[in-house]
Amino acid sequence: MRAEPFAKDGHITLYNHDGIAPEDGESITIGIKQVQMEQDTAKTVQQPPSAHLLDFNRVSHPLIEIITLPHIHHPSTAAACVRKIQALLKTVDACTAGMEIGGLRADVNVSVKERLKEFPTGQGRSYYGVTGLGQRTEIKNLSSFKAVEDAIVAERDRQINVLEAGGVIEGETRGWTLGSTETRRLRGKEGEIDYRYMPDPDLGAVIIGDDVVRHLRETLPKLPDILSATLTDAQTYGMSMKDAKTLVALDDGERLDFYFEVVEVLKGRLTSEEQDSLKRGPGRVAGNWVLHELGGLLTAADARWDSNGVTADKLAAVIAHVVKKEITGTTAKSLLATIFDGDRRSVEQIIEEDNLRLRPMSDEEYDAMGKILVDENPDMVQAIISKGQKGKIMWFVGQMMKNGEEGRVEAKRAEETMKSLLELD
Repeated sequence: MRAEPFAKDGHITLYNHDGIAPEDGESITIGIKQVQMEQDTAKTVQQPPSAHLLDFNRVSHPLIEIITLPHIHHPSTAAACVRKIQALLKTVDACTAGMEIGGLRADVNVSVKERLKEFPTGQGRSYYGVTGLGQRTEIKNLSSFKAVEDAIVAERDRQINVLEAGGVIEGETRGWTLGSTETRRLRGKEGEIDYRYMPDPDLGAVIIGDDVVRHLRETLPKLPDILSATLTDAQTYGMSMKDAKTLVALDDGERLDFYFEVVEVLKGRLTSEEQDSLKRGPGRVAGNWVLHELGGLLTAADARWDSNGVTADKLAAVIAHVVKKEITGTTAKSLLATIFDGDRRSVEQIIEEDNLRLRPMSDEEYDAMGKILVDENPDMVQAIISKGQKGKIMWFVGQMMKNGEEGRVEAKRAEETMKSLLELD
């Protein structure tokens, strides 16, 4: 009986927005040798100075191991690879917990060789078709993306120091502790590949039928790269890549579903002309509110995601009133916080009963407010006109909004007024 992997000869592609090293360019494809199932073994626990204990609590627990090929040349790319694999596994519900709570661990193999140096024929090491490698060491059980990157940096530097001092790198297993500056030796390896894979005679074979593969292929959800591409497409949602990646990764997809619902409701509340008036469309506006405004309230309250507090209908209503210029952006943020804090009235009720509706000021009122500020602040005017410090015009805008009646001053009209009074382009 021969043990076989679940899959082999695959690959994963990382892009610059995944956080790969700049030296890798816009993308890098990393080969995957195989995906296999293992039974966990005892864990070695060191008891300095010389005792080693064996923890058998994990024995016989099955785990899945994904083995990548040595195509990674930079620590940040290694961390990005682990991060993306976790995102993929969580998307397809193959890994319910991330690295931070033990659902995933990374073992990293590190080797160095002199840049541009070619080993003579028969020298140097090879692995699954990749040749010219230095002696590798393995760092076990890294528990965070930062640990992956930091441990690789430390081990790389250690190996370089050993080689430059005339030493030899030993094949061994090493450990890493968060906050450390160097890896530590755990044990040596008896051979180049010190794994003892063997079938367990007490366990039956795991047979994966074609029907199972077909069912999984047909029912898998959209993967993060596909979702991110959809969210950033200017003709659909128009989000930035940074916001798209954040949204895809949040709350096991629940925040993304909420966002899609907000967009659809918002489109139904806006006329085609109102939608066209938005630079990036309803999708970009809704994304800002879902991620930054509502997300900020969740962070401040240290609360878990819950779409029942602020429903998609209510958030879309708040955004629609801003787009229609029926309330100001500042008022809308305050209104959202009121709903978040438990106010069960409808958005329209809150606006009417709390007198939040925008009562637009006339051009004459804007001019009068602006002229008072100009007369009272000659030094600021001088800095803008004579010294070219045009950014300070926003100080005047802030003062107009501060001094004006709540809910009446619009920032854009205030800025246009000040530019006109100061005769700026």
